[in-house]
Amino acid sequence: MQWTLVIPLKPLARAKSRLADTAGDGVRPGLALAFAQDTVAAALACPAVEDVAVVTDDTLAGRELAALGARIVPDAPGSGLNAALRHGAAVVRDLCPRAAVAALNADLPALRPQELFRVLDAAAEFPRAFLADAAALGTTLLAAAPGRELHPAFGTDSRNRHGTSGAAELALTGVDSVRQDVDTGEDLRAALALGVGRHTAAASARLLIPGQ
Repeated sequence: MQWTLVIPLKPLARAKSRLADTAGDGVRPGLALAFAQDTVAAALACPAVEDVAVVTDDTLAGRELAALGARIVPDAPGSGLNAALRHGAAVVRDLCPRAAVAALNADLPALRPQELFRVLDAAAEFPRAFLADAAALGTTLLAAAPGRELHPAFGTDSRNRHGTSGAAELALTGVDSVRQDVDTGEDLRAALALGVGRHTAAASARLLIPGQ
């Protein structure tokens, strides 16, 4: 099955506030962009991914991610993460009503195409499915088969909320790069240990990260 990924990205100036202990105000926007660039580049290199739609109103991010091959969808609702995902999925389905759609976090800088392939291949067995994050509290990917609505419930305790919504949790091992999102300095250290993409490697090179 071929998938279209919907990746939401808030304006860079407001992104990654929880990295304040690791990166200053002038650095965080560049890190957030680098995370998204490495996420999109890896996603587009995945054999199961036909298209990537990034929902964002950030001009710089839109330009840089379009240069990688992503389709940019303006965040018309402007009402937060789940509204952006519903809008992005609707735009995708307007163009291709039978598309298999998956929401993917924009902060997966260590993402590996083959690990993403394994996750999407497993998700294809269910009407809706999700992958928990490395902390086992949140969600990094939510998939909906053709003809099924995405019904995103990202945010606090999204693993539990997606499970109670009827989506199947994917019990996979060896897909750490798809689970490792980055919200905190500890998350960034974990992603660096896995091996991040070139954009994040360059953006984080000048940071002093204890334990790195």
